[in-house]
Amino acid sequence: MWPEKCQFSFGKKTLYFSSLAVAALVVLGWYSYFPETSSYWHSRYIFSCKANSEGSDYFSSSPDNVNVIHLKRMVYPKPETLKPPYIRFLKTFIETAEKFFMVGYPVNYYIFTDLVGNVTNFNMTVGPRKQLIFLEVPSYKRWQDVTMRRMQMIRDFTKQRFASEVDYLVCVDVDMRFQDHVGVEILSDVFGTLHPAFFVKGRDKFTFERRPESQAYIPEDEGDFYYAGGYFGGKVEEVYKLTNHCHHAMLTDKANNIEAIWHDESYLNNYFLYYKKPTKILSPEYLWNERDGTAFYLRKRRLISLHKNADEVRN
Repeated sequence: MWPEKCQFSFGKKTLYFSSLAVAALVVLGWYSYFPETSSYWHSRYIFSCKANSEGSDYFSSSPDNVNVIHLKRMVYPKPETLKPPYIRFLKTFIETAEKFFMVGYPVNYYIFTDLVGNVTNFNMTVGPRKQLIFLEVPSYKRWQDVTMRRMQMIRDFTKQRFASEVDYLVCVDVDMRFQDHVGVEILSDVFGTLHPAFFVKGRDKFTFERRPESQAYIPEDEGDFYYAGGYFGGKVEEVYKLTNHCHHAMLTDKANNIEAIWHDESYLNNYFLYYKKPTKILSPEYLWNERDGTAFYLRKRRLISLHKNADEVRN
């Protein structure tokens, strides 16, 4: 299930919304369902902002070494195309983004999905100077692989397409609802968003990866903030560096049979602590959970994470 991320573009500036599940790099979630392995594929959105496209030498890194694996034949029930767990969120996401996200600017919504035919049948329209673009991506059996592979997919599409189309990427999950203004105030070289569940908690409560052998490792006495994996972004070249680093860190761990505790979010937190501090940090008003009601320290709740049955959408 992948329509989990989207991208937006505005003016000479193009904005990406991403959710892999916005992909702001935006995220809509599709999961290909295999009951015996409890696996779904989800999609994301990406938003992008384009000011100019000069200079793409940050893509000079060599291709990854990849081992080709031939899988055995698999027999499983036909996926329920009319009941995709994450597709249900796409319409609300786009409709509310049209009301509150980068109002007055041209925006491209890039939606990652492994079932392009199903999403394109949805009756969704966007306003003037807006585009809805569906990008086909592979599916994976486990939801953990889906969420971790988002870094690779954002990186690859950045090199193949986004670098020549936009200047900024905003990566967001699709199971979200905008309910207040979100504009150019979020843009910076690279930005992260404070996770609402850890906003008022001490460092000892952060769920960082604690195994020293992992590339995502952060000791218990280190760490500035706990960042949410479902909302980050920045200039195209910076998002490329971030996603490329996280992807290679995951591959290193995978080669050593290690899977970080919170997958891509664990590597994102490690990157923001040791490799590139965010040049802008968004408060939880930009990513709030509807189950948590209100909080005395929040005057606005601009983007809401919708309540869902995790077992249903993942398994």
